[in-house]
Amino acid sequence: MSRPVYIPEGYKSALSLRETQHAIKFIKDTFQQALSFALTLDRVTAPLIVRSGSGINDDLNGVERKVGFDLLEDTANVEVVQSLAKWKRMALYRYGYNVGEGIFTDMNAIRRDDSMDNVHSIYVDQWDWEKVISREQRNVEFLKETVRAIVKAVVYTKRQVTLRYPMLDAKICEEPYFITAQELLDKYPDKTAKERERLITQEKKTVFLMQIGKMLKNGERHDGRAPDYDDWELNGDILVWDEVLQDSLEISSMGIRVDKTSLASQLKEAGAEERMQYDYHKMISEETLPLTIGGGIGQSRLCMLLLEKAHIGEVQVSVWPEDMLATCREKGVKML
Repeated sequence: MSRPVYIPEGYKSALSLRETQHAIKFIKDTFQQALSFALTLDRVTAPLIVRSGSGINDDLNGVERKVGFDLLEDTANVEVVQSLAKWKRMALYRYGYNVGEGIFTDMNAIRRDDSMDNVHSIYVDQWDWEKVISREQRNVEFLKETVRAIVKAVVYTKRQVTLRYPMLDAKICEEPYFITAQELLDKYPDKTAKERERLITQEKKTVFLMQIGKMLKNGERHDGRAPDYDDWELNGDILVWDEVLQDSLEISSMGIRVDKTSLASQLKEAGAEERMQYDYHKMISEETLPLTIGGGIGQSRLCMLLLEKAHIGEVQVSVWPEDMLATCREKGVKML
């Protein structure tokens, strides 16, 4: 089900369709080089499909339906990935990566149950990255240090975009403001989670909202997170103020991953202890898999932000509801 599309009054893209396609490539080339340098990451190849029942696919909030199908020459069923959170950690182990080293990849996914609007699509494209860390680095300060490095890569890319396309001159705050979901609730107790995000990002411009997934004092969670990849005490979302939409835009979800203790605790809290049957979960419990930090950075979201677009369909080729397409045509928004 789609949500109402919002096109600002008088909005017009600064770039033509052809210029937009050139700019998308420029952003992707520039940012992934900056990210690789900032976090010491190798680019690797990643799967689009995995076997059903393997425990490798991301369960997101645990309710989203996966896109699956059978194979002509195999009895197994397979499913399109929803993210690569678990696969990346397994890959670091299999490929022999050491502390301080990591990987990134293009992740393409289908999330059939996502609502579609200005910033949401059923087609997900992001840079998924993962890095081996030491036990001593499993702390908030190292998490913040990593967030700052990612934001610097975003700001650097924006500067390069503005040099090439001077008409795109919106600024991005380079210093993120750090706040936990509970602190944000305490600050705006009468607002919804999304309203709280909008208010704090409007004020601070670049925000890292921490501890997503854990239960808050009001008996609710700020947002859902699967219990078996992020440590809910050591994760968060990077939010940036979008000048075009005048709203908060999440460009990354990331965190230090669960160890054996936090995995057991979070599976119990989520009522998902049956997942311990999978190899991935057993390897964490047995401390076979390395300790890691990782996340995803939305490619189309970043392009939308840096190219000052009003709809994600202006930087991504996907399928949209007919009423949404009609609204965009009426408002002069040219979808790819």
